[in-house]
Amino acid sequence: MEINIVLVEPQIPQNTGNIARTCAVTGARLHLVKPLGFSIDDKKLKHAGLDYWHHLDITYYEGLEDFFKRNPEGKFFYFTTKARRVYSKVRYPDKCYLFFGREDKGLPEKLLFNNEPYCVRIPMKGAMRSLNLSNSVAIGVYEVLRQWDFPELINYGKLTQYDWEKANFFN
Repeated sequence: MEINIVLVEPQIPQNTGNIARTCAVTGARLHLVKPLGFSIDDKKLKHAGLDYWHHLDITYYEGLEDFFKRNPEGKFFYFTTKARRVYSKVRYPDKCYLFFGREDKGLPEKLLFNNEPYCVRIPMKGAMRSLNLSNSVAIGVYEVLRQWDFPELINYGKLTQYDWEKANFFN
């Protein structure tokens, strides 16, 4: 099973570092669409995901046109505060791509308009603008993995009743 995270023009190196770490520990592929608001060798980026960076499957693109040219057959889902559909009500197929936009602007309006049936949102209180980008990515990734029963990840939910009692988690 394959999950892809696409960051379109990320601006904050710490967010991208945290997202890289999430990708590394879950096996998700990371796609970075330029222009980036930082340098890849930025200390803040490396610090946030330093000991995980070598575990990443990461691809860079010159822009969205380059991304779609190189990935024409993807199953794309666009995370945005403007969507009607809640992210957890969607069935995510193998080899899906979860798109996330800039911290300050989100995804381009034209992209959202042209792909409205595939736009999803994370519910929030109405007066709030949005969640932090790295938190949003983690929510999206783990929803997909939950639907797939966490393939290739340690899943403590499969412990037997005896294991739970022996572990004494609740005493």
